[in-house]
Amino acid sequence: MRSLWFLGAAALCCFAPPLRADDRKPEARTHHVPYRLTKAQHIMVRAKINGKGPYNFIIDTGAPALFVSTEVCRKLGVKPDAKGWGTFDRFDIEGGVSLPKVRGRVEDPFQLKGMNALGLAGADLHGIIGYTVLAKFRMEIDFTRDKMAWTPLNFQPPAPVELGGKGPDLDALGGLFEMAGKLLGKPPMPEVIVRGFLGLDVAEDDKGVVVKGVLGGSPAAAAGLKAGDRITEYRGRTVRQAEDLLKLAAAEKTRPGDEVKLTIERGAREKEIIIKAGEGF
Repeated sequence: MRSLWFLGAAALCCFAPPLRADDRKPEARTHHVPYRLTKAQHIMVRAKINGKGPYNFIIDTGAPALFVSTEVCRKLGVKPDAKGWGTFDRFDIEGGVSLPKVRGRVEDPFQLKGMNALGLAGADLHGIIGYTVLAKFRMEIDFTRDKMAWTPLNFQPPAPVELGGKGPDLDALGGLFEMAGKLLGKPPMPEVIVRGFLGLDVAEDDKGVVVKGVLGGSPAAAAGLKAGDRITEYRGRTVRQAEDLLKLAAAEKTRPGDEVKLTIERGAREKEIIIKAGEGF
């Protein structure tokens, strides 16, 4: 397959005018953002703000901006300005998306109040990620997988225009949901568990699962794992497809400090590598 791709690229070069060195733009790195669907079928991701968290956020393409709950902002020491906006030094979404100096609304939208009061998400929600963040990326979602693809775009979305006048009191609707939640009894929220972090990216070919890349300074790099290594076992269990590896890793619920034993093939040799998981999200 690599040869076919090379021939196709060579043919393209024959018909395209040559680029000057200063015309070439580096290829944007695609981030693979873990997500899950809530009970109400919203897409939920985890994020850290100013290094604190993780916090649970709903992805909403209809929301005009980033919304962060007042309670989270109080804990972070982020105070809103006169118009209700706050600035977050870093907004890091699980999967490698890292944004500096992000502005967002410091408020509790009625949707969050309602879902949290009734336990509709199966987890406490801390905010909504909307247009001003999402428009910076091309997003691909395959609901048969547990990760989305986010590719950075060379686009800076404009700040949302504030609407004048007074609209319907939607906060009152959130209050009604909160009252209903108290009457019905809110289900207990699951414990927030910090995930173990290994720092490797895998791909699949006709021979099985191969390490596509290893993040510099990561636990996988420290253990000696290299791009091109072929993973055949995960903690003693056979791995034939990338999906097998993802399912085993998810089922194990690896935490920081746990040791993960991989059996790999490197060339004609087979060896075992033990990775001590670092702290992820």
